[in-house]
Amino acid sequence: MTNNGNTLIDVPAGLRNVIAADTRLGDVRGKEGFYHYRQYSAIDLATACTFEEVWFLQFEGHLPARVELDVFTECVARLRILPPDLLPMLSAIAAAGREFHPIAGLRTAVSMLATLRDLLPLWDCDAATQREDALLICAVTPTILAALYRLRGGLAPVAPRADLSLAANWLYMVTGLLPDPIATRAIERYLIATIDHGFNPSTFTARIVASAGADIASAIAAALGTFSGPLHGGAPDRALDSLDEIGTADRIDDWVRRKLESGDRIMGFGHAVYRTDDPRSIMLRDIATGLGGDLVDFAVAVERRVVEILAEVKPGRQLYTNVEFYAGVVMELCGIPRAMFTPTFAVGRIVGWSAHILEQAENTRIIRPSARYTGPLAPQPIPPRD
Repeated sequence: MTNNGNTLIDVPAGLRNVIAADTRLGDVRGKEGFYHYRQYSAIDLATACTFEEVWFLQFEGHLPARVELDVFTECVARLRILPPDLLPMLSAIAAAGREFHPIAGLRTAVSMLATLRDLLPLWDCDAATQREDALLICAVTPTILAALYRLRGGLAPVAPRADLSLAANWLYMVTGLLPDPIATRAIERYLIATIDHGFNPSTFTARIVASAGADIASAIAAALGTFSGPLHGGAPDRALDSLDEIGTADRIDDWVRRKLESGDRIMGFGHAVYRTDDPRSIMLRDIATGLGGDLVDFAVAVERRVVEILAEVKPGRQLYTNVEFYAGVVMELCGIPRAMFTPTFAVGRIVGWSAHILEQAENTRIIRPSARYTGPLAPQPIPPRD
């Protein structure tokens, strides 16, 4: 097929398995149930490293030496403080709408921050400035999200503390309480494990905007819009809602079969890439089991039975739990309100988006695919009008 003299290449629906760019940041090997950040297993990093170390890795290309980490940690601690001129706007954003939409609020706040700070288009600034802008947005995002949540509930925002890690600060700013070290580490491992995951829809969106040379906040705002969808980042709370809806172990089978018969999606199961267990889900199941409790026991029972019924009803589909299923369980046990499940996901993923944006900014070619036109044959004469 040709268009304007150009040969068009037909690709699978949803661009599945189509290579759209080169990246040094990582990859997902779905058949193996494995993914990595740069040259390291992401799960190994989540087990052995702090969030700040992995953030540094994705921005700089190597794990930091102690001196590098100290400098980096001090830098991002300064940047996480809420800009005073943004606070009045956050109050208005938090109060808007009948329902609380924190990701939409963050999207608006990031755009306002870009305006207040006069962030330049990526095309018009050097790599050092691009990195500074990326660090600012990544560092202040948890503070913005926590402030929006508390303002919506009529509470004063909690200022971040320089002596707390990103994960500890997140829990502290949301709840107003110093977090338990076990809960902090559980959330930190989750945040590390969700920093990046290949060319998922939000990451690809961020790179498309970056390829146009727009400012980094525009790319992040676009990624947030994609991320808000329940088929992408907006699922951890829905997966936990399913556990609430099932209620007791004796209702699992009826609930699952009713969902399948009606054609409804079972949130927390199935993935676009993995054809085996999602390694993030395995890690989070282990974390949840370590935390213990009735909710964990019930979640494990639901997982086991849902997988069995899916294998029976949809043989050959290889449907297992994805990251959202146990993410909701872990966040619930660590005291994060359900309204803040998806924002917690975003706190980690924004680092991945920013790393991809910085990498895309190195390339001067805009991402510009084509579409197959399926409408009426053109050109046709304009019909007579009265």
